[in-house]
Amino acid sequence: MRRSTLGFMTADLAPLPAESIEHGEVFTRPWVVELILDLAGYRSDLDLASLTAVEPACGTGAFLGPMVARLSASCREHGRRLQDAARAIRAFDLLGRNVEASRRLVEKVLLDDDWPSEEAVAAATAWVREGDYLLDQRYDDTADFVLGNPPYIRLEDVPSSRMAAYRAACPTMTGRADVYVGFFEVGLRSLKDGGVLGFICADRWMRNQYGRYLRQLISDGYSVDATITMHDVDAFEEQVSAYPAISVLRRGEQGTAVVADTKRSFGPKDAAAILPWVRQGSVASVLSENYEIARLPHWFKGSDSWPSGTPGRLAMIEDLNDRFPLLEDKGTGTRVGIGVATGADSVFITTNDAEVEPERLLPLSMVRDTVSGDLAWSGHYLVNPWDSTGCLVDLDAHPRLRRYYERHGEVLRRRYIAEKRPANWYRTIDKIDHRLTEQPKLLFPDMKLTVHPVLDEGGLYPHHNLYYIVSEAWDLRVLGGLLLSRVAQIFIEAYAVKMRGGTLRFQAQYLRRLRVPRPEMISDRDRALLAQAFDERDSAAATIVAARVYGIDPGLVV
Repeated sequence: MRRSTLGFMTADLAPLPAESIEHGEVFTRPWVVELILDLAGYRSDLDLASLTAVEPACGTGAFLGPMVARLSASCREHGRRLQDAARAIRAFDLLGRNVEASRRLVEKVLLDDDWPSEEAVAAATAWVREGDYLLDQRYDDTADFVLGNPPYIRLEDVPSSRMAAYRAACPTMTGRADVYVGFFEVGLRSLKDGGVLGFICADRWMRNQYGRYLRQLISDGYSVDATITMHDVDAFEEQVSAYPAISVLRRGEQGTAVVADTKRSFGPKDAAAILPWVRQGSVASVLSENYEIARLPHWFKGSDSWPSGTPGRLAMIEDLNDRFPLLEDKGTGTRVGIGVATGADSVFITTNDAEVEPERLLPLSMVRDTVSGDLAWSGHYLVNPWDSTGCLVDLDAHPRLRRYYERHGEVLRRRYIAEKRPANWYRTIDKIDHRLTEQPKLLFPDMKLTVHPVLDEGGLYPHHNLYYIVSEAWDLRVLGGLLLSRVAQIFIEAYAVKMRGGTLRFQAQYLRRLRVPRPEMISDRDRALLAQAFDERDSAAATIVAARVYGIDPGLVV
């Protein structure tokens, strides 16, 4: 029985079902492979025989064939024997049939390049092995390159024993992660200092919650050298809905980052055109009919989701991140929150003001109250179980409230929070902070096509489908003008989850990513213009002023 260096008895693990593996196999078109090898720097002018390149899921050789061709050319150019390259390639695959197909391909490439037959066979046997890369990788910090297209398999489609081994081996594989997250992690950890990983893979990990630990790993010790989004490009041998992107990551300090977005028509000629631009280190962005490409001075740090958008907009966001503080800021007392969740809206929310004692009714703002842009209260109340100190009221002191809750007791008691705390069966999920009721606040509906701040001057408590902003320093009409602008819209579009039809989720985690100038940095004239634009719901006017306040080209935000 063989033990891998990651500590698993691999013979004890159930094999992956063939259908899951085959579902994960998506073969990359040759010109895309060549682009990735070029971006990663795996070039024949280097002495590749002295370096180590890993292909972690070789399949039938989509990456392996071009890699061997470049290695062969490098050996010729540097006067190397093929035996000198015995450790130059390590390729893995779980399927024996793929291993055999890849070995035949390696032999063919080498024979076509006039290497002796026995040397070609020996090299193919040494370079391609059957095994599970995530569990059999035994060469920490020895790879100069990790190159390929990792398999796309949801963890829930993996047998439980192997899934447990994967999760233990790859701490970044959390939640409902895809197996490819583990390939990123193991590949990155295997790199030498200065080593490069080049993958084409679904880009969901860049933004979804399950990718947070991988993003943190990269932020802590690796450089994002390039990302090329290829969602609509015909990058694979078969049609798949994989949201692919090329990622080139290097072990070392973060440097400048190339970011590109492509259109469906992007092809081999465009790939060839961008390479000189990348290699020459040009700082001028390029916008063609098939792609847009720009260079950012650095990349985004931490585990938070990476923004999406055109390269020009990403560069703008990075610039604003560098120059302005976050919206939520202790210095200005600005805070983002969400309204009350009850767990039983049908009980806790009413329009009948005669149901309970008047002091137990809290006027509640609803999404429908914000539609026009001016807050128009629809007469909804929260049947409020909380006193001003944040404690549940004594129902004996409020007999009408008790009768009301008891009438709906079955609904209230079967909620999870009531089962967890039976004595507090009539509580809402969230406590009520009564101070919030009278505070002026900007309200944001949870789901909207465009940013839609609405001012509550005080008197209502927000429902949980509304997010709110309160501040000690901001005139909320001025802040509302900034947040009505296209600058705020671009931030939200870059970070927020997009629903069907383009609807955006205006959640607290995304609102907190907004960058704003400090209130005192805005001139009296611009403050007045922003407040006026907010009152008139004039996003275009707000955008003109916001561009001036942020010091950015208005053309970037129209």
